[in-house]
Amino acid sequence: MSTCIFCQIMEGSIPSAKVYEDDYVYAFLDTSQVTPGHTLVIPKKHVPDIMAYDEELAGQVFARLPKISRAILNAFPDAKGINILNNNGELAYQTVFHSHIHLIPRYSEDDGFSLKFVSQADNYSQEEFQNRAEQISKQLK
Repeated sequence: MSTCIFCQIMEGSIPSAKVYEDDYVYAFLDTSQVTPGHTLVIPKKHVPDIMAYDEELAGQVFARLPKISRAILNAFPDAKGINILNNNGELAYQTVFHSHIHLIPRYSEDDGFSLKFVSQADNYSQEEFQNRAEQISKQLK
């Protein structure tokens, strides 16, 4: 038996409220239920984070997100939108190191979930932006 909690959930040794399952993914309700219907989608293949995905796994996992998201929104008609969130690494708030994607239905601005971006655009020149883009692009070759 694996020591990974998500692998144990897939194996059935830890109970879960399963939403969806196929050959590639397992989706279940997050026990935190930040909002009603908060669902986790995990690849059946144990990978620690998004950087460990190959193209096939990424295609299989991400292809299922629209279908599961629509099902959540149809099941909870009071939801007005959905956040799709993927944390990678401890600093990015990843707490279980089996890759997972949060589907968080949104009901109102004060429904218990928040995400805040603070723009830093005024702190950098266009040249610095271009240099950053080039640094990233070089790594893609």
